[in-house]
Amino acid sequence: MHDNEWLAERFQEQRPHLRSVAYRLLGSLSEADDALQEAWLRLSRADASAVENLGGWFTTIVARVSLNMLRARKSKRESPLDGSLPDLIVSPREGGDPEHETLLADSVGVAMLVVLETLTPAERIAFVLHDVFAVPFDEIASITDRTPAGVRQLASRARRRVQAQAPVPDADLARQWEVLDAFSAASREGNFEALMSVLDPDIVLREDGGVGASRLVRGARSVTERAMMFSHLGPAARPALVNGAAGVVVAPGGRVFAVMGFTIADGRIVEIYVLNDAERLAEMDFSFLD
Repeated sequence: MHDNEWLAERFQEQRPHLRSVAYRLLGSLSEADDALQEAWLRLSRADASAVENLGGWFTTIVARVSLNMLRARKSKRESPLDGSLPDLIVSPREGGDPEHETLLADSVGVAMLVVLETLTPAERIAFVLHDVFAVPFDEIASITDRTPAGVRQLASRARRRVQAQAPVPDADLARQWEVLDAFSAASREGNFEALMSVLDPDIVLREDGGVGASRLVRGARSVTERAMMFSHLGPAARPALVNGAAGVVVAPGGRVFAVMGFTIADGRIVEIYVLNDAERLAEMDFSFLD
């Protein structure tokens, strides 16, 4: 077999893992695919004969491409937009989608992805590669052009921010569904007090409706008032997994209007994520709803 064909087969075998790396680094499925395409172009022109660890080499190239993409993105936007969300991974409530399970094999809740958007590109690379994928600091140093000690500091700084700002969700998925079912019932009934009872007092709602249509709502009363405005859509909510956690797809008349993800901690909803950007929703696969 020709060397390039052999390398292509090895890359294809690693593709699910590499896509999960790029998704965590970029927070975008389409950009993750672009990163893999660019990485393969680089790899196909390189000499792999002396490479002992192909998987590590592939990961390094994908990370370098992703770092360049993060830097380019950062130069165009000074800070994350209020309410803007990363791409959401939506699956049937019972799971079973192998591709999604691979993407979510390592914890990648929406809360963490939102916080990752606030990090510098180098911090994000250091934290994700080391803390999520156990890549040694010396290897990350070669990607970021820093010393291993410098990378360690980057990862530590990023870790502190993630721990401080990303709530840790309840691990019990059945408990998550209990809380979400209570929220959904209260919303359908327009029961203000019942809604308040399942929300954390400091809850944050992030609503991404596209460019110029994103919002950030803080506090249980404000979020409850916002939920009451859309209580008429309650009957159209279909349960689904959103980045591996309990969530819903709102599809009145069978047409998807919004995806809602939730972070539930200590039996209360601490964050809600609403994606209702029509363009982004149109690119997502909701065939499992049929």
